[in-house]
Amino acid sequence: MSATNRLKSLPPLAGIASFAEAQKKGLPVAQSVARLKRYHYAFKQLHEIFLARLTAEPLYELKMAFSLHAFYCAEHATSLRQRIGEMREPPLGLDVVPSEPLAVFFAEILAAPKTGDLLEGIYGKALPSLISALELHARETNPLADFPTVRLIKFAIIELREMATYGEAVRQSIPFASVNRRQEWDRLLDDCLGLAGGIAGEDLPRFCELSRCFSGKPFAYDKIPQRDGRFPDPYNMGVNAEAFLYDPSQPAGPKVLMMFYKRLREIDVPEVMASIITETKGQPWGYYRDLTRQIWDEARHAMMGEVGFISIGLDWTTVMINFTWSLGLNTQLTAKERHGVLYFIEQGLMPKTGKRFEWETAKAAGDSLSTLFQDYDWADEVLHARVGRDWYVSQFSTAKEALEWGDRAWSKVLSGWQAWRDNGLTAHRNWWPELYLDWCRVEGIEPVASVLHFKTTYETQRADLQSIQ
Repeated sequence: MSATNRLKSLPPLAGIASFAEAQKKGLPVAQSVARLKRYHYAFKQLHEIFLARLTAEPLYELKMAFSLHAFYCAEHATSLRQRIGEMREPPLGLDVVPSEPLAVFFAEILAAPKTGDLLEGIYGKALPSLISALELHARETNPLADFPTVRLIKFAIIELREMATYGEAVRQSIPFASVNRRQEWDRLLDDCLGLAGGIAGEDLPRFCELSRCFSGKPFAYDKIPQRDGRFPDPYNMGVNAEAFLYDPSQPAGPKVLMMFYKRLREIDVPEVMASIITETKGQPWGYYRDLTRQIWDEARHAMMGEVGFISIGLDWTTVMINFTWSLGLNTQLTAKERHGVLYFIEQGLMPKTGKRFEWETAKAAGDSLSTLFQDYDWADEVLHARVGRDWYVSQFSTAKEALEWGDRAWSKVLSGWQAWRDNGLTAHRNWWPELYLDWCRVEGIEPVASVLHFKTTYETQRADLQSIQ
């Protein structure tokens, strides 16, 4: 082949498009920006819905999925904000509602009364509509002139399809609950999209009257954490993981088991942080993005605990994973106070007696999975401490003042230990010996008496609550 022919055979335009594709008319900047603002609005609304419904959602798997999907939405909203700002668009006007019917569409989904209804609204209506709008944009815009937009749409679609696949699976398991209103609600959501011209605002609108189904009254956020039936004793405070973990006389092996419990217990952090974000208005977008990243990290930590139990052949549902921390903070403190407590606890995890100690303990036990999990858990907590400095400490004159304020907020939280027992909500049963004996049987080792008979409770070790996470 001649040199000229070899050159002609090279892919043109860096491989992003053919010459014919690069010559199509495409969308002008103003039209592209108008659509991008609507996608941003959709991602932001979905982000708010996932977090507003996370705390009161009983199903553990959905709490975890909502954490991830809120994170995806925050990341793509951030990319869209950046792209819009690159396209001759100051001021951005990103807080403007682009369409009243679109606002009703998302308000209806937010207000869906049951989990099955919510899943239908998010995964059956909103995500397919958003995916279709983004695919349309990618087809219609010029792939060369508007390449930065095409690129961010490509990555958004990948994760939206992942979300949609998950959503389809859970919708098969959790059907629409308000059966008598199913047809009415489906029609309303379709009418909202029709009047809005779709998510992209480019379809030919249909004109009709909108009669709200679920969102006639303003949505009331429920900050009371809920758990499903696999959490049979959520008020149980019969075992103090920290007292055992930091006892130098106890062997490293069982401490790994206790750390798996600690990780799984972190299900309560998304429950608290979702309440902080939902109840805190008017912050820069970076605040919501960074705290949402932390929510997903904490959900990952909980799932690390779940995987840890599975890896050693134990049933995590036999462990009493309580919600007393999230319940106390959400019902007794303001959103800012909750953030202060979170920061205060995170700072306690930074010294060598915190996350480094847990990693060293896992390493000393020779447990490779726990060592890996604690390594990443430690890295995440360093990031979270930075997030706290950026968005919590910045509200105070000094870091010392911020830390002391968080400490005072933490001391305001009253434990209902005695009342919960007196009212029959829990017996604060010490479940640790049973779990430890199960572990010994799986591992084929003899129980150690000091481990088996360890019976320290939160009632007698209130100071250890400083390191509850």
